[in-house]
Amino acid sequence: MSKRQAINVFGLIGRNVDYSWSPLIHNTAFQALGLPCVYTIFNIAAPELVGDALNGSRALGISGFNVTIPYKKTVVPFLDELSAEAEAIGAVNTIVNDHGRLKGHNTDIAGFAAPLVPLAERIHGKPVCIFGNGGAALAAVEAFRLHFRPSSVRLMVRNPKKAEAMLEGYAHRELVEPRLTSELDGPSGKTLLGECCVIVNATPIGTAGRDDAIRSVVPPGRNLLHEGQIVYDMVYHPLETPLLAEARAAGATTISGIEMLIGQAARSFFIWTGQQMPVETVRNTVLAEIEKSGAA
Repeated sequence: MSKRQAINVFGLIGRNVDYSWSPLIHNTAFQALGLPCVYTIFNIAAPELVGDALNGSRALGISGFNVTIPYKKTVVPFLDELSAEAEAIGAVNTIVNDHGRLKGHNTDIAGFAAPLVPLAERIHGKPVCIFGNGGAALAAVEAFRLHFRPSSVRLMVRNPKKAEAMLEGYAHRELVEPRLTSELDGPSGKTLLGECCVIVNATPIGTAGRDDAIRSVVPPGRNLLHEGQIVYDMVYHPLETPLLAEARAAGATTISGIEMLIGQAARSFFIWTGQQMPVETVRNTVLAEIEKSGAA
């Protein structure tokens, strides 16, 4: 890359997300392909600042963004256009700046689905369970609907109003069965979770550095997980969360959030650049860095 060449700037919009591996992922890919691009983090302290940030990106010519917790829905009113996937769930995790016109995409759907594809036959016609009430949870619902055809999606939430807010405007809400996490503490908890062939954590619980880093979304000591289940944690820092450790001990198949992270990043990368991300190079670089940092 020439030192005089203009550099395209991309970044991650979120709050307190300095732990993210996204800069390493995208900068590794840019460097591998020799693209004049750089990726950084934009921490936005409060939702009321999101509009100002996006308007500023138009003026500054920032090329694009990923969007993470808690702003995947917050950004939507400030965009000029949405892709079909983003429109379907009302949440955006990828933004393209096309000469001042901002278009929102959702690559979480494809990224979430990717590691489950080899297991699709185990999922068809059976109930699945998702913990969470935000954009990532809804992306998982849509991914299950589009690619895996479960009999139902049990949405585990602490507050039913948040479940209703998440599902507002979603065209396929008949697939979703909101349930309270408090039910897991009762006699029906084992059946409620045990019948599900896939259990997904779409909350930040278990993320390193948080107050709830040592917690799992599944109540401890109840033996609610079992062999034959697929347990998928969207949290990727650390690679093995408390939920995944419990699932592995129970004999379940486990999927780390790093798989979704790289999957959705590869799709974002293609949307921004028109080129395929060198996924194996990226994966090897990220795993080596995680091992070096002790984050695994």
